[in-house]
Amino acid sequence: MSNPVRSRVRTAALALSAVAALALGTTTTTGATAAPAPSPAAAKQGPTSVAYIEVNNNSMLNAGKYTLADGGGNAFDVAVIFAANINYDTNSKKAYLHFNENVQRVLDNAATEIRPLQQKGIKVVLSVLGNHQGAGFANFTSQQTASAFAKEMSDAVAEYGLDGIDFDDEYAEYGKNGTAQPNDSSFVHLVTALRANMPDKIISLYNIGPAASRLSYGGVDVSSKFDYAWNPYYGTWQVPGIGLPKSQLSPAAVEIGRTSQSTVTSFARRTVSEGYGVYLTYNLDGSDRSADVSAFTRELYGSDAVYTP
Repeated sequence: MSNPVRSRVRTAALALSAVAALALGTTTTTGATAAPAPSPAAAKQGPTSVAYIEVNNNSMLNAGKYTLADGGGNAFDVAVIFAANINYDTNSKKAYLHFNENVQRVLDNAATEIRPLQQKGIKVVLSVLGNHQGAGFANFTSQQTASAFAKEMSDAVAEYGLDGIDFDDEYAEYGKNGTAQPNDSSFVHLVTALRANMPDKIISLYNIGPAASRLSYGGVDVSSKFDYAWNPYYGTWQVPGIGLPKSQLSPAAVEIGRTSQSTVTSFARRTVSEGYGVYLTYNLDGSDRSADVSAFTRELYGSDAVYTP
């Protein structure tokens, strides 16, 4: 199945996901060239800016087309490939990592779709999303099955030279195809195994779905294993309810081109004034969105954004 296109101008709710500026990984296995060391990005001070990009419709390279007029730094720090899927094999009765044709194209062409961003100092993270098949992050029934899926994700990060994984627990349709309902241990086992596999990579949480509310089990709380956490409801301000410092949280969530520029500016100003360290955007397309991007870069970094096709 294809990934459903997000349209999230929703009403309030909490969000989660964590981040920190982590070193760019260069490990690779088969099928990909190791990511070269990035060129030093022009210095900038301020929150980490994140761009989710719908690769069914848009190019990942869009994230690298915006720089700051003052100093030349990248407008975006993290670009998220939206999205791979957690699918379910009804014969083996196992979840597996699936790439639709557009995600696979981006990964297969990492040299031209991903490396140019990384060379500019922009981290590239793979989002993983439910796919209406009953498989999700919250219904693994054993530590072994959770760990097996964690290995599929970390193997993909290594193979394609990515910078991490983003969890988005939507569209799973738990119970479909005879799958289990969410349980308290599943996501804790999954995140624990993934962090063990990827100690120096980004793991972020888009705070939505059953997984986001099941971060603790058996005395283990995985909140600190995330690098970033963010509000998933575009056009709203909601502080993620996770045990992370403000520097790793984005209460702001905006959809570029749909959230009004006045709201984008207000959220950016509030991000700075209240001491939060992340600013989340969604649906960066191939148009010149410099006015929308400048609406937050002026507040976050004191500079307009410049678009270079």
